[in-house]
Amino acid sequence: MAPEKESNGLDNYAFSIEGSEHFCELPDGKDGQGLVLSEVDRGNKLAYCVTDVPPWYLCIILGIQHCLTAFGGIIAIPLILSQGLCLQHDGLTQSHLISTIFFVSGMCTLLQVTFGVRLPILQGGTFTFLAPSMAMLSMPEWKCPAWTQNASLVNTSSPVFIEVWQSRIRELQGSIMVASCFQVLVGFSGLIGLFMKFIGPLTIAPTISLIGLSLFDSAGMNAGNHWGIATMTTVLIVAFSQYLRHIAVPVPSYSKAKKFHTNRMYIFQILPVLLGITLSWLICYLLTIYDVLPSDPQRYGYLARTDLKGDVMGQAPWFRFPYPGQWGVPTVSLAGVFGILAGVISSMVESVGDYHACARLSGAPPPPKHAINRGVGIEGIGCLLAGAWGTGNGTTSYSENVGALGITRVGSRMVIVASGFLMVVMGIFGKIGAIFTTIPTPVIGGMFLVMFGVISAAGVSNLQYADMNSSRNIFIFGFSMFSGLVIPNWIIKNPGSIATGVIELDQVLLVLLTTSMFVGGFFGFILDNTIPGSKTERGIVAWNEAHHEDSGDTLESDEVYDLPFGIASRLSSSSWVKYVPFCPTVRASSRQRPPAAPASAKSKDEEAKPDPTQITMGVAL
Repeated sequence: MAPEKESNGLDNYAFSIEGSEHFCELPDGKDGQGLVLSEVDRGNKLAYCVTDVPPWYLCIILGIQHCLTAFGGIIAIPLILSQGLCLQHDGLTQSHLISTIFFVSGMCTLLQVTFGVRLPILQGGTFTFLAPSMAMLSMPEWKCPAWTQNASLVNTSSPVFIEVWQSRIRELQGSIMVASCFQVLVGFSGLIGLFMKFIGPLTIAPTISLIGLSLFDSAGMNAGNHWGIATMTTVLIVAFSQYLRHIAVPVPSYSKAKKFHTNRMYIFQILPVLLGITLSWLICYLLTIYDVLPSDPQRYGYLARTDLKGDVMGQAPWFRFPYPGQWGVPTVSLAGVFGILAGVISSMVESVGDYHACARLSGAPPPPKHAINRGVGIEGIGCLLAGAWGTGNGTTSYSENVGALGITRVGSRMVIVASGFLMVVMGIFGKIGAIFTTIPTPVIGGMFLVMFGVISAAGVSNLQYADMNSSRNIFIFGFSMFSGLVIPNWIIKNPGSIATGVIELDQVLLVLLTTSMFVGGFFGFILDNTIPGSKTERGIVAWNEAHHEDSGDTLESDEVYDLPFGIASRLSSSSWVKYVPFCPTVRASSRQRPPAAPASAKSKDEEAKPDPTQITMGVAL
């Protein structure tokens, strides 16, 4: 066991307010309820836990950081889809798609944080829908006419051209809306919750780890556009989050008691991603205006320039309100529904892993069944809304933002609420969203190198519950991980190997077998539940104690996962609630407080609190 350290016994700091450090302590060691916790938990503290409300200005700043973290993934989806929609030479419509996906992502984030799983987990476009979408758009009847590939022949205001791309996106809309109904059914019916008793650390670990590892190609492609810029971004984020996190920066503050004064804030720990991206972005801008970066599109480093999408900023309107059916009435095809359905299945598997990773990194108790059911169901509603609004995509939990929680150590869901509002604003004000299109892809790639690594490590950390001295467990984890990398890679290189003669079946198999987290999670699930092994060896005993049974019955679990606005207290007296899979059946108020609560449940009076004037805006949010 690590020796006790001074200053609250921990070596992680966030920031100091009024001379006192504000921390949310993760459970330490083994508490009065018998929770077995890791050395990682014993050695870390959070600046803010899930239910804490940071000062309003920190909510906004950290919310911007989460928007920037998700921006790379969100902005990439409409740009990739534009190729299949015949929109390569229509920058204005591309900006409309970008605004729409930001608007819907913001709405779905607010729904998820308020009524869904209620963890600080941001919602955005999902890459699992891209493969079936592009497969559908590559079918003979949907291939782009040759004249749309020539910029000189494209008249973006022509009714013929408008019908070409709108007919394709309407087909995507209908397929997404029908397939999302399956996710709504699975979530709110409780089927996901029932599966949880068969899912242990040897299933969750490869699923979460492969979320990060499977994206290595995307990170490499973005970073490879200029390795110097990407490396600079990575070095800055690592330096801020790891090497400079103990350095306190004086920040001007105001309170009624002390008027204008300065507080010590550990800004490098709570804003490493935002600072790293901003500095790299600024350097790229300076290198662009002084023509240090090449202006020839054929030369290496051209994509590091910040003026590549200047035309989008000029064409984007100041105000545009996206609405359902803005591209027309959606249409449906069986091939599209089956293809998108495979993406929905992969998205659900990924999201369940994200919930556990998010809970772990934000200092919350692991999610109980009813919270997971609501989370998956709300994500299905989010996909339904995304289809109705016409993003050409669905929504899912963003793994890279889960990684941001691990780096910043700020797990407050109020920060994600602020992110949701900011994305809605960005979707309404087109110019604001267009500004972010100038972030060079090497900067995004450098950020991915850090984020996806944190996600992979969070997945591996779940193995602490299993006996990794067991050859059985080593085989299951190793085979699941390796298969999750090998099989999708081979299928991508040999797509013609799947040819059953049924197009819909081919699309389903193609999407499932090219999704690393699905392949790895599938093998982990099957092998862990079929190869003989004791529950202790498999890690089920420790997993249940820490993730389901004890933590699901603690007072703080209800505080995190109960329905908002007093809904749970109103329903607690109704007997029929116990039959609803997405509603908590026992209220915290009816329980006895455990004899020794974990450190994360300590009275807030025992902790240093921010000045009341600083949290007014946060409470309003």
